[in-house]
Order: sequence, then C-alpha cells, then structure tokens
Amino acid sequence: MSPYALPARDGLTDVPGLRVGHWTDLDAATGCTVVLCPPKGAAAACAVLGGAPGTRETDLLAPGNLVGRVHAVLLSGGSAFGLDAAAGVMRELERRGIGYKMPTARVPIVVGAVIYDLGLGRADVRPDAEAGAAALRAARRGNRACGNVGAGTGATVAKLGGREAMLKGGLGTASERLADGTVVGALVVVNAVGEIVRPEDGLVLAGPRDGAGGFRDSLAILRARRETQVALMENTTLAVVATDAPLHRDALRRVALMAHAGLARTVRPSHTPADGDTVFALSTGDEPRGEPDIMAIGALAARALERSIIRAVLAARALHGTPSLSELGGERR
Repeated sequence: MSPYALPARDGLTDVPGLRVGHWTDLDAATGCTVVLCPPKGAAAACAVLGGAPGTRETDLLAPGNLVGRVHAVLLSGGSAFGLDAAAGVMRELERRGIGYKMPTARVPIVVGAVIYDLGLGRADVRPDAEAGAAALRAARRGNRACGNVGAGTGATVAKLGGREAMLKGGLGTASERLADGTVVGALVVVNAVGEIVRPEDGLVLAGPRDGAGGFRDSLAILRARRETQVALMENTTLAVVATDAPLHRDALRRVALMAHAGLARTVRPSHTPADGDTVFALSTGDEPRGEPDIMAIGALAARALERSIIRAVLAARALHGTPSLSELGGERR
C-alpha cells in the first residue's frame, strides 16, 4: 500500500485522548478545525518558523512561562479575522466545565493559528465564534477527513507563478508508531507559496502550472525573480503533531522543531518571508513508560507530517476555479 493512502487507522486521532472536528463552508471557501485535548489538557509547545504568522496564545507555550497545558488547538481560515473562532471554542469548553479552575471561573486555554484564504471564495465570510464552537461540537475520534475540509477548505499551493498558476491545497493527517506502541500523529493545513514535493525521490506533485499541462520550475522562478504577482502574507502551512508519550514542554519544543524538517522536505521553498509556517506539538501521556525516545518521536513526527502534506494535496478537489492535483491526473514531473 502507498504510504499516502488513507487506511482506516492512520491519523492524528490515533493518539489517545485527541479528537478532531471541522466546520466547512464550501461556498465561501473557508473553514476551521479544532483539535480537542483531554479534559485535563495536554502538554504543549509551539515552533513558528515562517515569516508571516497569524497566531493566538503561542507566547504562553514558551519555556519558563506558567501555563504549559492546552485544552484545544484551533486552525482556521479567514486570516487574522479567523482568530475570532477561538472565542467560540473557549465558550463551548467553559460550558462543559473544562479549563483551569480559577477563584471565580474556569478558563480554557485555546491556542491557534490562521491561514489566508480570503482570495479564493468570499472575502467577507470568515470563521467566527459560532464556527469555532461548531467545529468543537463536531470533534470525534477517528476523524480522518482530508482535502477540502475545515481549515483546509480554502487552502492553495504553488503560488510562485501567481494566482493563475496555483493549485488547490487542503488538510491532511497521518500517524506513525514506535516499536513500544508509542503513537505519533500529525494534522496539517497546506496553504503554501511553494510547490509540493514527494520526499522519497524529489518528484514535484503540485507546482506552478505552466499552461501546457506541466509545471514550471519553482527554483528557476526564484532565480529569475521576475515574478511580481506573488502575494505576500497569503500563505502558511499549519500543523499539529502529537504523541501519547509523556513529554514535557521542552521536549515537545524539540519535537515541533524536528517536525518542521518534514515540512521542509515536502514544501519547496518553506519557512519563507511570505509563509507563516507553524507547528504545535502536544503530549497526552501521563504514565511513564521508561525514558521517552525524543529523537525517534521527533523523526516520526516529521515523517507523519510529510505524509499528511502529500495526502492534503492528493485529497483536495477543485474549488472556485482553482484546479486540484487529481484533476491534472496526479504526478506530473
């Protein structure tokens, strides 16, 4: 079986304690996705390596800060407007009695990040608080939906040649396992300025279209720098990687950084000034099972992220005039 096929058991929700829910608006080409943690929260870290991020509450995940657990992660379309969806996630969690117990209230911790998708469908429709709450209410185990769903609904890729050359991006998910049973999962929203490359052999799966059924060379475009239509701040790849190994925040920060290597092997170029590439890392584990193998967990997080990115573009479908890889007949170069 191809490593990019989607069998019944292969996604972020394979990590015990995690659920995934989506709110999707195909007409407006936008949506949001919520990763719901166990009621007590999950240990968390974040690594932002892109130059144009749109994030929420990521500072509290930095080493040395008081709060180290989160109750949900929001990934959203709508650019900075989409951060409004987090308010709905918080209200729904509060209604369920989930959050840090304070003297007069429970305060859920919801971290998040957004992509710019306002150029594909309707720019005046963005995920709001009700959309975030709806995505949370839809969260379930076994949700392995990919493509035009949730925060991946309006995602696009391969924009170095301009909007007329881009292809449909989307959402993908995958998981890996260590020999001791430790699960490592990933979920990604691919909205990159760069092309999508198969890491095993460098095959370009989704690049800037050349008008003749093939792809232009992205590196040649960058060398020439004659392109003036590349939209800045309209691109970002967002990911959540997670494990059931009991890891503290510093270890999770290393896992997030290692997972970025999987992004770099699959998106070319990545971490650019025009992308807000962000990876959240979660641990749902409590019971020690010996010393966790952080190197192996980080390496498999990178591999799960690679496979998730490929799945995102393979599962995507044409939307609002932007074609998908499936319409082009799959691999082109």
